[in-house]
Amino acid sequence: MNENQAVKYLESLIGQTVRVHATDTRIFVGSFKCTDSARNIILANTYEYRFPSSSAVQDAATKAENQDSQTTTESQNFKVNMTSRFIGLVVVPGQHIMKIELEETPQQSRVRETLRKP
Repeated sequence: MNENQAVKYLESLIGQTVRVHATDTRIFVGSFKCTDSARNIILANTYEYRFPSSSAVQDAATKAENQDSQTTTESQNFKVNMTSRFIGLVVVPGQHIMKIELEETPQQSRVRETLRKP
């Protein structure tokens, strides 16, 4: 992808909902506003998601074990939800970004493909 194509692509992302995975395992979901040469990203209307703490996982495991004490199987499955909070406008430093994903409908995907073509 040449520089002009890259700029066009980034411009097409403005206002789109993206998911940014950070090195500390947090996930930010918000509206892409801009980026800079240091790969910092600004998101608006952002939610931060975190994986459950080890104590929350342990509590859920203990609760599942107590509820299923009648069963004799050794492996048990249980569900622990991620925690989330609304943080609004956020700058995600480029050095901490591991992955960026675009959330889009199939129709939006087709439109984006036509915009990418020179």
